[in-house]
Amino acid sequence: MEKNQTLDPKSLTTGRLLANNVIWNFLGALAPAICALVCLPIMKHSLGMDRLGIITLAFVIVGYFSLFDFGLGRALTKMVAERVGQRSWKEIPALIWASLFLMLIFGLLGAALGFEFSPWYVYRVIKIPPTLQHEALVSFYWLSASLPVVVITAGLRGILEAVQEFRLATIIRIPIGIFTYLGPVLVIPLSHSVASIVAVLVVARLLACIGYFFACFAVLPDMKRVGFASPASVLSLLRFGAWMTVSNAVSPLMLWFDRFVIAAMVSVSAAAYYAIPNEVVIRLTIVPYALLGVLFPAFSTASAHDPERLGVLWQATLRYIFIAQFPIILLLIAFAPQWLHVWLGADFAQNSSLVARWLLAAILINSVATVPYSHLQSIGRPDITAKLQVIELFLYAGVLFVLARRFGINGVAVAWFLRMAFEAIFVFYFSARFLPSTKPAVARLSWMLAATMVAFVIIAATGSMEIRVALAAVICLGGMLIIWFWIFSARERQFLVSSFLRRSSLGS
Repeated sequence: MEKNQTLDPKSLTTGRLLANNVIWNFLGALAPAICALVCLPIMKHSLGMDRLGIITLAFVIVGYFSLFDFGLGRALTKMVAERVGQRSWKEIPALIWASLFLMLIFGLLGAALGFEFSPWYVYRVIKIPPTLQHEALVSFYWLSASLPVVVITAGLRGILEAVQEFRLATIIRIPIGIFTYLGPVLVIPLSHSVASIVAVLVVARLLACIGYFFACFAVLPDMKRVGFASPASVLSLLRFGAWMTVSNAVSPLMLWFDRFVIAAMVSVSAAAYYAIPNEVVIRLTIVPYALLGVLFPAFSTASAHDPERLGVLWQATLRYIFIAQFPIILLLIAFAPQWLHVWLGADFAQNSSLVARWLLAAILINSVATVPYSHLQSIGRPDITAKLQVIELFLYAGVLFVLARRFGINGVAVAWFLRMAFEAIFVFYFSARFLPSTKPAVARLSWMLAATMVAFVIIAATGSMEIRVALAAVICLGGMLIIWFWIFSARERQFLVSSFLRRSSLGS
């Protein structure tokens, strides 16, 4: 029997496997970031700011290339995981090849558009010194040519994630992520040409794509048989992908729109006072997104195989995200003026402390809301999240303009908080409708978040450093007791106690 026919839906949603995969997923995101911290200063010193600017712009463009899969990568992950849950293994190869073929078509279309608009972008849109314009143009031609490879690579990685092969996917992902920053450093002794550096990166991505193909063939040997997916499956792929494309297009607008509003309505310097704390806050989402990257295919598998298990995973994920984020965010809110002063100086401590506190409170709400958001997409309802975000965009824009005009960057931060709260309310509502067993957990979380927001206000309003330290300690201790006795189930408490005793006995 082929390996893909021995995939057991129960084994793909076990706690131990998912926990290990979260660690692998986290490492896959962390390793390139660490490498970037080391390599970017070297690139700046050796290449100069103009060439470094072109390379960093290339990194951004490669990141946005994912839009050209039109949501099919996410759709493929969801549908393969769903077929595994249904034990419909024979449908998987045809589904995969249909998706990859469509992604290739869209990738080639994007490449053609890239070749067509690169000269206009290089010579008219971005300000590049004339001596570097030819290098930049050739670089963008290379990037355009790589678009089909980038899109297909994302689809292949999604296949591995659908069957919880995060370890294998990360083993390929980490080297290519590191080489994205290390590669230019290795090329510098041979050439300072941006075109040469980008060409090397494109070749590396091609090798990564080939590696993902071999990995998929090893995990799913039936992929070697090319088949034809049913029209209904293709339509489901396209429908899911279309709604995902709406979300992928709207989300960046809401993420970056506020900075342009501040620059236009307040000042450019005010935009910096807002944007830098915002960048710090967004980095805190690495934990929930590493977790949900693993849980999305697990949700899809469980929804098709064992809805009761889906409810258990949903509630456990919600608890662990809250537990991971709460103490960090509490401390950052309590001591916002201090860490801003140490990091960026007194001016940022004075102008950005309140902004940082509003954004941090919002990110806690957003972190827990990723669970119902991912659940809705995993059960094939990306239309709900997409429609919600379209409505949200117009409401947010209106509130943003009003509050920015009246309260400056602090008003913008409040608008960001209100947007996160609005989205959380609705995704939790719709998720609970499709999964009624989660309603008690949603009720408990609502009370916890309300109490948490009150605690944030109290600790932020406290002027004395000594009292603030004491309050932070009391709130953390009280929060842990509430989580232990009210949030954790009896089974979880028993498991944690037995694990602790077992480790203690081994240590002694």
